[in-house]
Amino acid sequence: MTKTNQARHPLPYDTYREAIERETRRFADAVREADPARAVPSCPDWTLADLTRHVGALQRWFCTLLSQRVQEAPRSRGVELGLPEDARDYADWLAAGVPEVAAVLRDTDPAAAMWTWGADPHARFWARRMLFETLVHRVDAERSVGRDFGVDPVLAADGVDEFLVNLPYAGLFAPGVGELRGDGEILAFECTDAGGAVGEEWRVRLEPDGFRLVSDGGSSPRADSAAVRGPAADLLLLLYGRRSRREPVFDVSGDTALLDHWFAHSAF
Repeated sequence: MTKTNQARHPLPYDTYREAIERETRRFADAVREADPARAVPSCPDWTLADLTRHVGALQRWFCTLLSQRVQEAPRSRGVELGLPEDARDYADWLAAGVPEVAAVLRDTDPAAAMWTWGADPHARFWARRMLFETLVHRVDAERSVGRDFGVDPVLAADGVDEFLVNLPYAGLFAPGVGELRGDGEILAFECTDAGGAVGEEWRVRLEPDGFRLVSDGGSSPRADSAAVRGPAADLLLLLYGRRSRREPVFDVSGDTALLDHWFAHSAF
């Protein structure tokens, strides 16, 4: 599959760097005083300690990839973590990695060509991916401890785009994606809130060999087979399996069985 981004333009690179810092610190604040053994309902079988370790390890691995400008898929994800022995110190360990993450991102040319698993073979892919890994798991953490888990609608809309642009390439770790095929059916996802995201829409066409985002332009030969409309933050969490299309916040129309098939096989 040719790697191209057919949807909206990503946000400015510095926006990702700054948002990663904010989201990471917010994550650390959420879990600092919590029991590290507390369950995370949105991540079955994980505790807050598992979640915090995952985010910190992933950020450090992404930084290694960026620092080395890797040109081929790495054979190992092993990096030096410096993980504390006591899980109660994981929050501080996560926050302590923020300056290094920020420095690596500042020193990286976002247009540098390098290996990625997704649609954009440039360094900026990893900044964008790091943000939404961190942001979604920050929501997981805050929900687990009973905190407000709001998401900026502009970031959320960009996260919807990032998810849908990269999902066709995620089969290595999301094998269900291979079942997302069809005969031209179109799924539409539309933001309904204000704050810079209202009216943004993504249309996905299921084809015999897979699926892809399609531009509208009023020239589509088929009407939408199914559509989900809702606030950007809720759409983002829906795509990541943190919400259900049956919740009243969403306006759902069309072939609901097709939607159920989509959500059953697009787990990321």
